[in-house]
Amino acid sequence: MAFVTQDQIQKFHEDGFLLLEHFFTAEECESMRRQMQHIVAGMEGPPHCRTEFSTRPEEQLQAQGSSDYFLTSGDKIRFFFEKGVLDERGNFLIPKEKSLSKIGHALHAYDPVFKQITHSSKVQQPRIGGEVTPHQDATFLHTEPLGRILGFWIALEDATLENGCLWFIPGSHTSGITRRMVRAASGASTCVEFVGSERVYEDSQFIPLPISKGGLILIHGEVVHKSEQNCSESSRHVFTFHVMEAKDTSWSKENWLQPTPELPFPSLYT
Repeated sequence: MAFVTQDQIQKFHEDGFLLLEHFFTAEECESMRRQMQHIVAGMEGPPHCRTEFSTRPEEQLQAQGSSDYFLTSGDKIRFFFEKGVLDERGNFLIPKEKSLSKIGHALHAYDPVFKQITHSSKVQQPRIGGEVTPHQDATFLHTEPLGRILGFWIALEDATLENGCLWFIPGSHTSGITRRMVRAASGASTCVEFVGSERVYEDSQFIPLPISKGGLILIHGEVVHKSEQNCSESSRHVFTFHVMEAKDTSWSKENWLQPTPELPFPSLYT
């Protein structure tokens, strides 16, 4: 594994993200990929629990927001699918191993391979690929004070312009957030709702960040980033998780994700 230098730390504070190439070995990446293939091969679930994953606000409220399958996934291993891969009855239209958008959110707690990688993580969500619209992680995982969320984005394969690498707006983490996804009040038609409105971003503001297999991208909780839909023949498997700085920080009780008695947030330092 690589060590972070003071210059890299300064670069992270300036840009809101930092690329660290060759952070994980090829063997570690292949171990995670093989384990994920094993998990997907044994994937089961009734059709009514097969939920499409989206980062578009209106689709989030229709899909995740209308199903507690997403809202109660924090201490379970559950499967979320790309758009258009299921019929109206929840049956697969394509091979199931090509249908997934992500698997979350407690793989780090129950699977030995991923537990070894993220034994100190707060949230994790292995991602297979697909479009992720411009967003800030702090919109979905809120702390007081803000800026205490750090994302880890691990490339298990090369992530390129063709197969869906991340794009960032450098320095956008200094502008704060204007929109939050929170748990809806009891009796509401959806499980979550949005408070505030998202800023409008121009494509010209974003820069791409291709990364080689085994690389790691550190992501500030408020930096704006996205990925384009992968329309290539190459997969783009990644493993992502988030950590929260616990000192003098509180986890919002309005967050969709909440610790449970069965799976409280583990501590990095005790």
